[in-house]
Amino acid sequence: MSVMRSPDDTVRPVPHRAVRLHLSGWPGYTAAAWGVLFAIPSFVWATGRTVGAQSTVSPSLVTLARDGVPWFVAVLVVTGFLKLFGALLGIGLTRLRGLRISRPMVFCGGGAATLLTWHGGLFVVHGVLVKAGALAVEPDLAALTGWYLYLWGPSFILGGLAFAAATSQYVRQCGDRRELRLYGAVGALGALALSVASTATGIG
Repeated sequence: MSVMRSPDDTVRPVPHRAVRLHLSGWPGYTAAAWGVLFAIPSFVWATGRTVGAQSTVSPSLVTLARDGVPWFVAVLVVTGFLKLFGALLGIGLTRLRGLRISRPMVFCGGGAATLLTWHGGLFVVHGVLVKAGALAVEPDLAALTGWYLYLWGPSFILGGLAFAAATSQYVRQCGDRRELRLYGAVGALGALALSVASTATGIG
């Protein structure tokens, strides 16, 4: 049992569980940092500025952003806010909350972990196939393969693993683990179904 001192210098015990969660909060903070870091380009590109995108992102997407196509700008803004929401979620997973708040947090954490890992995995697999000569791409996209293989893919996978670790760590510290695991599993499976559907239809 750890101790802490109040303003009147009274020693009060701090539960081991709270101390462990505080010290092991780095996955949540990593997820939060990922969300903020990746939200910035979304908002910048939504303004029509394509700084850092011209040599690392598909030319068709750069053109949509530079021309300010309304629906694409809306997509960038929405994804930017979703990433900021992910940052708040990551911070939320560093402290124990009530069951009513824990349920949606774990649900969203499982979903975010799956979405990001799937998205990054697709980039890596696609890049490996192109590098191996098993898949052909347009000449203007060939130069971007390395960026998706070595930067975007691993970055999204890292974000997914951070959310997975933060969510798993949070559930382990809670009392009602079985119910929260169910919420996390439902979120992950829902995100997986959405990812597979978007990939199959060519949307994602």
